[in-house]
Amino acid sequence: MAIRHITSLALMAVVPFASACRKSVRTSAEPQFIHPDGPPANPFSPAVRVGNILFVSGTLGTKPDGTLVPGGIQPETRQLLENVKRTLAAAGVGMDRVVKCTVFLADLKEWPAMNEVYRSYFSNGNYPARTAVQATLLFGARVEMECAAAAK
Repeated sequence: MAIRHITSLALMAVVPFASACRKSVRTSAEPQFIHPDGPPANPFSPAVRVGNILFVSGTLGTKPDGTLVPGGIQPETRQLLENVKRTLAAAGVGMDRVVKCTVFLADLKEWPAMNEVYRSYFSNGNYPARTAVQATLLFGARVEMECAAAAK
């Protein structure tokens, strides 16, 4: 009988706590869809914030008119990082908050050239965790990147 009484008391303490946790998770996890350039032309959001995590969609080295910058891997990398930076800024986040990147390269042999530009966007040796894979990319792009950032 004493064990049942202790179990009942423990449950009475845990249930309200669990309920409160569920409520706070629900409200803090509401997705916020980020569209720095207005409504999207394609069926995806440039970024989505869920709680304190900001997910940036795969980004190419395209100019505002949607065309790929000329010149190959380094100009494309620079432009795509500027595009990522602008998307992050629209959510009130800087490059210093990026914690993970996935880089898609048309040719893994271009990784050193991409890496040269990439490193210049992160200071003090605080680089995000990163994965690089070879892939066939849209519009003949040489590089694409998606990121996750810790939002404030």
